[in-house]
Amino acid sequence: MSNLESNGGVALALAVDALATFRLTRLLVEDEIASPIRKAVWKKYDPSDSKLGYLFTCPWCVSIWVGAGVVAARRLAPAQWEPVAAVFAGSAVTGMLAERF
Repeated sequence: MSNLESNGGVALALAVDALATFRLTRLLVEDEIASPIRKAVWKKYDPSDSKLGYLFTCPWCVSIWVGAGVVAARRLAPAQWEPVAAVFAGSAVTGMLAERF
C-alpha cells in the first residue's frame, strides 16, 4: 500500500496514476523526445501493415499497456512508484495548462 492509499487517499492515488498514464502515453505517442523510439519501431514494423507499428500511432491503444504498467508499479513497488507518478502527473497538468493558456 502506498503512502497515498494508507492515508485514505485512494481516489487521489487513482487520479495521480491516471494523469501519469496520460503523460506517459503522450510521451510515447506524440512527444519529440520519444521520436527515435517510434522511428525505430516503424522502421521494422510499418504502421500501415503491422499492429505493433500501428500501436505507436494510437494513444488509445498505448494507454491500455501504459495503464497496466502503472497499476503494476503501484501494486509491486508503491514507495518507488509514488514519486515517479507524481512527476508525470505534475507534467501532465502543466502540459494541459500550457495548451489552454
